[in-house]
Amino acid sequence: QVQLVESGGGSVEAGGSLRLSCAASTHTIITYAMGWFRQAPGREREFVGAVSRSTSGTLYADALKGRFTVSSGNDRNAVYLQMNSLKPEDTAVYYCAAVTSLWQTDYYQAGSYDIWGQGTQVTVAS
Repeated sequence: QVQLVESGGGSVEAGGSLRLSCAASTHTIITYAMGWFRQAPGREREFVGAVSRSTSGTLYADALKGRFTVSSGNDRNAVYLQMNSLKPEDTAVYYCAAVTSLWQTDYYQAGSYDIWGQGTQVTVAS
């Protein structure tokens, strides 16, 4: 069973930065995209950003462009999320996810992702 292992969450003051990491437990899977979602208490899970393997491009939620950066480096089965200028409203559980189906191409939608990490808490204090 393939797992996604996240790390890097924690607490930070407003204006600070955090970097989240996520890696698959095996390199035997093929991922077509890897992305990040977040879920705050009482709110639905929302898209943060993703890396597309087919285009080598990155996608972002409009509201987070400029502050958050998604990257994958040289490892196709790893993804990183650099978060700068953090705000209290960024407080949430952040989830890493992977698309392993060639036919799921809407990387903004959680339903396209079939492998999920356990989530890592990010808390931004005001």
